[in-house]
Amino acid sequence: MTGARGDLAHIAHVELLTPKPQESLEFFRDVMGMAVVERAGQSVFLRGSNEYQHSSLKLTEARAPGLGHMAVRATSAAALDRCVARVERAGLGDGWVDGDAGHGPAYRFQDPDGHVMELLWEVERFVPEPGERPLLKNQPARVSRQGAAVKRIDHVNLLARDVHGCRTFAGDALGYRLYERIVADDDSETGAWLSLSIAAHELIYVQDATPAHGRLHHVAWWVDTREEVMRAADVFLDYGVPIEFAPSKHTISQGFFLYVFEPGGNRVEVTSGGYFVYDPEHEPTTWTPAERARGQAWGVPTVESFHYYGTPPYEGAPDASGRA
Repeated sequence: MTGARGDLAHIAHVELLTPKPQESLEFFRDVMGMAVVERAGQSVFLRGSNEYQHSSLKLTEARAPGLGHMAVRATSAAALDRCVARVERAGLGDGWVDGDAGHGPAYRFQDPDGHVMELLWEVERFVPEPGERPLLKNQPARVSRQGAAVKRIDHVNLLARDVHGCRTFAGDALGYRLYERIVADDDSETGAWLSLSIAAHELIYVQDATPAHGRLHHVAWWVDTREEVMRAADVFLDYGVPIEFAPSKHTISQGFFLYVFEPGGNRVEVTSGGYFVYDPEHEPTTWTPAERARGQAWGVPTVESFHYYGTPPYEGAPDASGRA
């Protein structure tokens, strides 16, 4: 067991960059069903209906799509200090930044592939307006009835040139546990599914097919049931949102999934299901390329764009539609 385990709690938020800020805002607000909490400069902050914190998405105008940064909340102020010390010993720290909307000071760093990340402790809790409080006192807000009505951020999938190096850093410095992985015929690690909790995955690294660094594969938001995932597919259809991968069940994590592209070009997943890991001595499940070649859990082939498309797009690689 690593000494880092238990110092981080969960993904606090992600910042997505978009060259189409208004269209992306309309997607996350009207189609995904997230609520706008605040606007600041070129950014808009949104939240799912079951999130206790201020927001889980910072949407920022930029020249190209991609991940601005990913933030993880510590379990205490002392745990934050311990985690920062480990990142600094790894030589990957960038230093402290002032608090953003919804949270206090954050320590900024990069993982071995160049993805920008932040660690934080102080957060602003969401408080509904008078007259908007839910009847159930143990939920933070009224249930959304807009669009896909996503509840909370679930996981982030990052593309990396060195999957093993990134997941080792995530384990040693941040305390993530490795639950599943893909190992190629040459013994290199091409995929790693990591978690801070009993959930099957919260952070994923998969091999980038391009020479690029620091790219995003997708960000996922949670709904409660498979039926809600399929309903989301109908919502996307009605709104004209490009569906990349229709609802089915993953082999790894066993989650039920649906993948689409938001107007700025970032891949977004609506997910539910999966399994929990209660075993404190859990040994990671290892998959071979031959086993993965059969497709997803029910034999559905993995779409080709899943293997090469990420944001920001890599010049010369096919885009999300398969065009070079």
